Amino acid sequence: MAAPDWLPSVAGAPWTGGARAAPQPRLSWPLSPVPVVMKYFDAPETPYGAGHRGVDLAAVPGQEVLAADAGVVVFAGVVAGRPVISVDHDGGLRTTYEPVAPQVGVGAQVYRGQVLGTVLAGHPGCLVAACLHWGVRRGEEYVDPLALTGEVGEYRLKPWGGGP
Repeated sequence: MAAPDWLPSVAGAPWTGGARAAPQPRLSWPLSPVPVVMKYFDAPETPYGAGHRGVDLAAVPGQEVLAADAGVVVFAGVVAGRPVISVDHDGGLRTTYEPVAPQVGVGAQVYRGQVLGTVLAGHPGCLVAACLHWGVRRGEEYVDPLALTGEVGEYRLKPWGGGP
């Protein structure tokens, strides 16, 4: 069956009249296989307010940490006593991974799925052998990494200030 003239063609992809393939998520998971989420994202109400600016993913010490998308390593060092890697991506996104023993250095161009380093034990509050804290910022705003993988995060209703 030929595709109708009005349907955009995609090279090498015949039109079957069935469902279209889902678009690739903006980011891929930084661990494989897809990990259990130990602690969900909780956006702070103010820039310096309390919250959880990423997700904690169950891991094992020494597990490979993968780049969530192509980008450039902009930081690989220690912050507040914990080793961190940060990668800038197209569209103003920056991903961070901690605690990670880095295998890449600042300025390295990385591809989606490339090994950045390995998970270290010792993430505060982790209830398993190791957790990877994975954070994402768009500019200065922290965003839920799970929303960019196509996964649904944990949602909480917050009081509306408008009254009854």
